[in-house]
Amino acid sequence: MKQAFTTLALAAALALTHSAAQAEGCTKGAVVGGVAGHVAGDHGVAGAAAGCAVGHHEAKKKDKEASAAAAASQPAGK
Repeated sequence: MKQAFTTLALAAALALTHSAAQAEGCTKGAVVGGVAGHVAGDHGVAGAAAGCAVGHHEAKKKDKEASAAAAASQPAGK
């Protein structure tokens, strides 16, 4: 139970202190990773850290794909 509280406190701290540009996807990833780490055997904090990294990476990849698709839909002469 203490580990679950620690994981939730970490997720709440990340949600309140992150900037949208730098940590996009981190909060959701931290929550999912923390829960998965807790279920896997009291590794909630490590799961939250890994989830944050993966969530941030996936969000950046999604943004890059969206901007590439937007650029491809623009006419070449404008």
